[in-house]
Amino acid sequence: MGQQLEPIARMVSQLSRLPGIGQKSAQRLAYHIINMPLEDVRELATTLYNGRKAIRYCTVCGNYATESCCEICKDDRRHNGQICVVRDPRDVAAIERMHDFHGTYHVLHGTLSPMDGVGPEDIRIKELMTRLNDPGVKEIILATNPDIEGEATAAYLARMIKPMGLLVTRIAHGVPVGSDLEYADEITLAKAMEGRREM
Repeated sequence: MGQQLEPIARMVSQLSRLPGIGQKSAQRLAYHIINMPLEDVRELATTLYNGRKAIRYCTVCGNYATESCCEICKDDRRHNGQICVVRDPRDVAAIERMHDFHGTYHVLHGTLSPMDGVGPEDIRIKELMTRLNDPGVKEIILATNPDIEGEATAAYLARMIKPMGLLVTRIAHGVPVGSDLEYADEITLAKAMEGRREM
C-alpha cells in the first residue's frame, strides 16, 4: 500500500495508542471514521472529550465519579461494614455486575510491584488505613487479582489490617464454572482446594 495521507497517518498514530489496538486495527478504525458523516465524527470526538473531562475520582473510595463522591459511597444502604479492596475502577464494575455485593469499595489504583518501583506509598494504602478508623467497618475483602502483584498486595494489607481486630478475607480463586478439572493448572487447583467451603 502506498504512502498514507498525513491526516490519516496522524489518526492511525493516535488510535494505535489505545490498549488492544494494533496498527491494522487503528488503520481500519481511521478509514471507518473517514467514511462517517462529519457530524457523527464531531459527536464522537465531543462525547469522548466531554466524557473524559467529566470523570474524576471519588474522594472516599477512588472509584470513577462525576462529583466528589461516587454513587456507591453516597448510598447509605451500601455502608454495611464491608469494604472490598480492588486494584482499579474496572474491578468495581466487574463486581457490581454480579449484583451480589452490597458493601463499599476501596480502589488502590495499582498493586505493589517492587520490580516496577511501585511501593506502598505509590498506591492508595494510606487512604484505606484512614477509612479503617471508622468504627462501622467490620470486614475488609481483599479482591486484588490472583497474580504475583495482587497476591503480594493482599498479603501486605492483611498483615497491616489484622492487628486492628478487623475481619480480613480474600476472595476465593479456583476453577472457573463450566471448565474441566483436567485442563486446570496446578496453581488454580491448589487455590480451589484452599478456597473450599462446607456444603
